[in-house]
Amino acid sequence: MQAQTYWLSLAIWVPVLAGLAVMATGGDRNAHVARPLALLGAVLGFAVTIPLYTGFDAGTSAMQFTEFSPWIESVNINYHLGVDGISLIFILLNSFVTVLVVLAGWEVIQTRVSQYLAAFLIMSGLMNGVFAALDAMLFYVFFEANLIPMYLVIGVWGGPNRVYAALKFFLYTLLGSLLFLVSLIYLYNKAGGSFAIVDFWRLPLTMTAQVLLFFAFFAAFSVKVPMWPVHTWLPDAHVEAPTGGSVVLAAIMLKLGAYAFIRFSLPILPDASVALSGFMITLSLVAVVYIGLVALVQADMKKLIAYSSVAHMGFVTLGFFMFNGGRLIPIAVEGGLVQMISHGFVSAAMFLCVGVMYDRMHSRMIADYGGLANTMPKFAALMMLFAMANSGLPGLSGFVGEFMVIMGAVSHAFWVGFVAATTLVIGAAYTLWMYKRVIFGDIGNPHVAELTDINARELVVLGLLAVAVLGMGVYPKPFTDVMHTSVDALVKHVATSKL
Repeated sequence: MQAQTYWLSLAIWVPVLAGLAVMATGGDRNAHVARPLALLGAVLGFAVTIPLYTGFDAGTSAMQFTEFSPWIESVNINYHLGVDGISLIFILLNSFVTVLVVLAGWEVIQTRVSQYLAAFLIMSGLMNGVFAALDAMLFYVFFEANLIPMYLVIGVWGGPNRVYAALKFFLYTLLGSLLFLVSLIYLYNKAGGSFAIVDFWRLPLTMTAQVLLFFAFFAAFSVKVPMWPVHTWLPDAHVEAPTGGSVVLAAIMLKLGAYAFIRFSLPILPDASVALSGFMITLSLVAVVYIGLVALVQADMKKLIAYSSVAHMGFVTLGFFMFNGGRLIPIAVEGGLVQMISHGFVSAAMFLCVGVMYDRMHSRMIADYGGLANTMPKFAALMMLFAMANSGLPGLSGFVGEFMVIMGAVSHAFWVGFVAATTLVIGAAYTLWMYKRVIFGDIGNPHVAELTDINARELVVLGLLAVAVLGMGVYPKPFTDVMHTSVDALVKHVATSKL
């Protein structure tokens, strides 16, 4: 029995308290205090997650670093935290990305600086809470609470249509979650008055109940991923959000819905998951192929990368619902998880690259660029690396997860693997065609001729992501080793939970 530690509470509350401290610095006249304080809070928030990895025992699927305290005792809601090999890496990813977002907004944000930085720190803590929660109501509170700072980030610091985009984002994601809440109350009653997620995994539910709960969960989680056809809020949110908002939205927030499928749908509703796997695979393949083609015709770089995110997250859900003879395919599930982590690095990098260009030109339109390699060679080299990773080039992080999912898809059905593999062609088409038009060729716009290359701060941010993308692509073992035992336990649980 592992002794109780408080690393998970620190991972949640250090960024939240740091965000409140940054907000307390006041107006923009104290921005010189808010910025270093926010960076200190983000770095400390990341530092307290490192012992989670170094002290993690990859040989067991049991929840580790668990914490338990009664919260609302009258209805048995508890402050219950813990991580396994599936949730651990997302806490690390979230805390790492938060540091980059604070650095990325260092000079760019000039109004309401303390509130902007505080929103990201608080959001970071709340999202760590989602990945660490072992009580269903605690999960729900964190799951919904992180919408508020993101809503404010889009609505206050966004583009001309920011209010519309923020409201659409909030309503889409909130409405589905109401069905999730009703489902949790039903499960609470079935579990004899317990909100413990692990207790839900053991419930003997009828097939009818499982199917109804599956669609209730689907309504909440599919919007967050987002899956086709409930993805339409995402391009609007990305286009209007400031760069930091787009980075966190793509790198972390889209992972919450996919993570919830792993934590709730598959282990609680195994029979419904098997029965409805064809439905999930179909929607995922539509996202991979159709949304990839939609990305191909975009004129706005941010919108193109937003649609690219929908296509890449389609790979994730495809991997999670790949069965062979009623048994989950382990390599496909692991591939989906690896794809989530890789997408966190690559999508963050792509949006930061667009942010670098937008800060200089105040345009996201592909047609306004051309010949950027002549004036920004360092930036062009880094963006080439991220474009290749987005295309799934072997040796970079984008290839690893996609290859594992395709391998799993082929063992499920060859045609599914074949259709899924088309993303390697379509992804290369829209990413490299955008890169060619923006970076190569003659300088067609006099403003491009006046641009300066990336500064030291931008180089650090993009350089760290470049190391992550290369490192994961060349040597993914540190990521897969951590999750392997937990994925195997999930596969066995789903296989043995037949009616």
